[in-house]
Amino acid sequence: MSKRIGSVPYLNSVPLTCGIEKETEFVVPTKLADMLRAGELDAALVSITETLFHDDYDILDDIAVTSHGEVKSVFLAHRQPLEEIETIHCDTASLTSVNLLRVLLAERGLKPKFEPLSDYSQAALLQNVLLIGNAGINFLHAPHEHSIWDLGTAWHELTGLPFVYAVWALRRGHHNAALREKLRAAKAAGLARLEQTIADHPDYDVDFRRAYLGGHIRYDLGVNEKVGLAKFVKLLKAHSEQAVHAPLFV
Repeated sequence: MSKRIGSVPYLNSVPLTCGIEKETEFVVPTKLADMLRAGELDAALVSITETLFHDDYDILDDIAVTSHGEVKSVFLAHRQPLEEIETIHCDTASLTSVNLLRVLLAERGLKPKFEPLSDYSQAALLQNVLLIGNAGINFLHAPHEHSIWDLGTAWHELTGLPFVYAVWALRRGHHNAALREKLRAAKAAGLARLEQTIADHPDYDVDFRRAYLGGHIRYDLGVNEKVGLAKFVKLLKAHSEQAVHAPLFV
């Protein structure tokens, strides 16, 4: 039987798929969005912009991947001052991060050209590069000569609000109470065993995992997160040429 749940293969998603790993397809955000649109999945932990640019999804309430400041795995690595940047190479796995970066720069009156990053191994050689997820963390752990503009920090400095990176998108008309409860139970189980995940997970060192999973990344979608999301929707409408839809929570 084909898997009907999808998530990302990043450390930050581990607590949200606890106990449902075997029935979950793990692929990068852009691929997840394609599979959800094609009807190959009924639920996916997708970039928030996928739900804002396509009016086909309900958002599972109470669960998200967010930060209240520094996020560590979504950043612009740059060798030029922000004001002098003409071109940024962007991780092709990213959806939300590209739009968040576009909004943050536009709010400063900056509109550089965005180009795809074709090969992660070239990232350290480029002047300016947007990276996300484990590839971003790997970059930070390796030698580089770039300044790091953490987009979670930049968003919090601009708005004073949390930023919502990813949510469980449910294909409208193709989800039920059992599926919604399964995803909520996975989060509850994942947070209950968070200390064990921090201690035992093979990615990176335990100090980084503790700082990242135990602080930088948060998993609730509450009042403050929704206020932050509403602010992002407002700025996205101001700086994007695409139609932006209001999120619908279930």
